Amino acid sequence: MIGSKLFELTGKVALITGATQGIGLAIARGLAQAGARVVINARNAEKLERAVATLAQEGLTVSGCRFDLLNGAEVRERVAALEQEVGGIDILVNNAGIQRRSPLEQFDEKVWREVLDINLTGLFLVTQQVVQGMIARKSGKIINICSVMSEVSRPTIGVYTASKGGVKQLTKSMAVEWAKHNIQSNGIGPGYILTEMNRPLIEDEKFDAWVCARTPAGRWAEPAELVGTAVFLASRASDFVNGQIIYVDGGMLAAL
Repeated sequence: MIGSKLFELTGKVALITGATQGIGLAIARGLAQAGARVVINARNAEKLERAVATLAQEGLTVSGCRFDLLNGAEVRERVAALEQEVGGIDILVNNAGIQRRSPLEQFDEKVWREVLDINLTGLFLVTQQVVQGMIARKSGKIINICSVMSEVSRPTIGVYTASKGGVKQLTKSMAVEWAKHNIQSNGIGPGYILTEMNRPLIEDEKFDAWVCARTPAGRWAEPAELVGTAVFLASRASDFVNGQIIYVDGGMLAAL
C-alpha cells in the first residue's frame, strides 16, 4: 500500500456539514477528486442546490442533504435516510460554523448561545448520530474543523475562541472513546483563510497587513490549501493518527 493508493478514497462516502462555500466546499471538492462519493449539507436549500450543481458540473460524484444540525430529531431522521440511500458514512467532516464579533463584556447572551450551539453542539449532534454506523462497521474517519483560535485568541472573538477550544477537546474525547472501534477522530486548525466569513477582515487594510506580517508565510491561505490535510485524515494514510489537531496556518502558531 504505497503511493497514491494510500490516499485513495474510491468507494468511500463522505458527509460534510456547512459545505456550500469556503472551506467546506473546497474540502468537498478535494475528497470527491480523491474518489469519494460526497454528500454536502446545509440549511439553505438554494445554496445547497447551487453547490451541488457546481461540483456536479466538474464531473464529481456529489449530492446534497439538507438538515438543521441543531435539530436532533431531524439530524437522526436525515442521517438514517441518507445511509439508506448511499450506504454507510465512512467520513464525516464537521465544518459548519459561524463567527460573531464583540467585546466579551458586551456580548449578548443570545448570540453567545448561537455561536456555541452551531460551532459545538451541532457538531456533537451530527457526530453522535453518524458514529453509530461507524461503530457498527468498526471503521470511520471524523474530521472536525477547529481553528488557530483553538489555541490562542484576540480581542472581540472570545466566544468563537471558546467554541473552537471546545471542538479541540471534544475531538480528543472522541479519539479516546472510539479508537477501540477503529475510528480516527482528528481536527484541522486553519489559520487565516480567504473565505466569505473573513471578508470584513480581508477588506480591512490594517488587519490584512497584520495577518501578512504575523504569518511567516506572509499571506492568507486559499481554502484549497486545506484539502491535502483533509484527504490525509480521511484516508488509510492516517489509520494510526488519532486525537490530533493539524494546524494549517502558514507557521503562525510557531512564531512570536
